[in-house]
Amino acid sequence: MNVLKPNGQHSQSPVGQVVSMLGRLLLALAIPAIAFYVLYLGFIFLRDSDASRGVIAGVAIVWGVGGVALLYWIFNGLVEAMPDEWTARLQPYVFVGPAMAILSWYLAIPTLRTFWISLFNRDGPPEGLSILQQLSSDAFVGLSNYTAVFTERLMQEAFRNNLMWIIFGSTFSVLFGLIIAVLADRSKFEKIAKSLIFLPMAISFVGASIIWNFIYEFRPVGQPQIGLLNAIVTGLGGQPRAWPQWIEIAPWNNLFLIVIVVWLQAGFAMVLFSAALKGIPNELMEAGRVDGANEFQIFFRIMIPYIRGTIITVWTTIIIFTLKIFDVVWVMTGGQFGTHVIATQFYRQSFTAQNKGFGSAIAIVLLIAVIPVMIYNLKQFREREAF
Repeated sequence: MNVLKPNGQHSQSPVGQVVSMLGRLLLALAIPAIAFYVLYLGFIFLRDSDASRGVIAGVAIVWGVGGVALLYWIFNGLVEAMPDEWTARLQPYVFVGPAMAILSWYLAIPTLRTFWISLFNRDGPPEGLSILQQLSSDAFVGLSNYTAVFTERLMQEAFRNNLMWIIFGSTFSVLFGLIIAVLADRSKFEKIAKSLIFLPMAISFVGASIIWNFIYEFRPVGQPQIGLLNAIVTGLGGQPRAWPQWIEIAPWNNLFLIVIVVWLQAGFAMVLFSAALKGIPNELMEAGRVDGANEFQIFFRIMIPYIRGTIITVWTTIIIFTLKIFDVVWVMTGGQFGTHVIATQFYRQSFTAQNKGFGSAIAIVLLIAVIPVMIYNLKQFREREAF
């Protein structure tokens, strides 16, 4: 029931407000549920179908792209047929609903499934049993896998190495990116310099690792050194080394792997810092120079505070990446010689050792480690509008 206000506008009665709220809630739940069901039907077909790969690929494209687009079109048409007030209220749910269903299907459900598997032994939960039967089976080990994650020797080594990646990888990527951005902005060859520094970002991590494998290439003493680094060392009278595999200096041999990520990520940091630096008002820096500040004082007392939000955002973004680092380590050393990280341990336990429970526990621990940094990153992004 609507009540007429003194100004001629209508307001809903308490009952009408409750009905309106329930309607929006039901639609907000119905749209993701329908979208989820459509995606589920497509998944079942692709999983159980005996059709050729070409047919399956075609169905996947049509179902994954066309199906979602069709859902948007149908729901949007239904909502636009309603009165304008209801259209304005419900239309956001139409566009958010299918997206939430897709995120749930590909992110939330696999995460919950991984956590469930982590509560069981190496074979995972027994098939064909109910949840209660699985919990009462001998395969259920509770949180024992998580205890093993923090007590097993190779996992402790992986945590140590990941800490090194966070400290050195993110710090030097941000530091070099900031220095290059400041210096390049003052050069008449700014565009060329930035293009060259950013160029490694166009290379995949696997490709970059192969390039650096050639740089670190080692041949026994007395043979020609085809690796760039060893060629320089022997040219200066030194002895060649298998640098990343130099187990005698572990864990510091990880630094030879961290260099690769710094080489890749410095360009990413430079581009964002350069954009932020160009947003500093020239009047502000000129006022500092008039007051007698030198270039170092301008850099530390004007530039750094002004782009602090960007620095924090870039830093935390690279920290998230270093927490999940896998490609570089796996291609360069395969985790040998004391270079294992959390992600390589997850791969080794899950796919090499076939220890589903322990591997899933490692994955959940890695997820928990990433989430706080990601939340902080998003919070900084919203508050400071760093980009």
